[in-house]
Amino acid sequence: MAREGGSGYHEGTTHGHFLGKVVNFMSANRAEACKGCTSSVQVTDAQIERLLSRIKPEDRIDDDRYKMRLEACASCESLAYGTTCMHCGCLVRLRASLKAERCPHPLSQVRPKWPA
Repeated sequence: MAREGGSGYHEGTTHGHFLGKVVNFMSANRAEACKGCTSSVQVTDAQIERLLSRIKPEDRIDDDRYKMRLEACASCESLAYGTTCMHCGCLVRLRASLKAERCPHPLSQVRPKWPA
């Protein structure tokens, strides 16, 4: 979902800068740039943990809300491969860990899936 005058959803935001680095990191470590276009779309726990370790503590949400967010994602019909949100393509464990992020589900504006 691009904003007018921008190339991406997170452009110009601190967490967007981090997610951009994640995409660059993942692309540099694969032959293909798009996770959805690869022959194997599975992301290992080790890869996710390595990416999570790069998030600054002040940008992270507290553990209780993180667990609640992950539970909401786990029960969502839009979770693919146990790791990926089909609405935005993010790795849910990364997005759910960031304070500034919200659930990208289209109905979350009306009926929030994540706790505030």
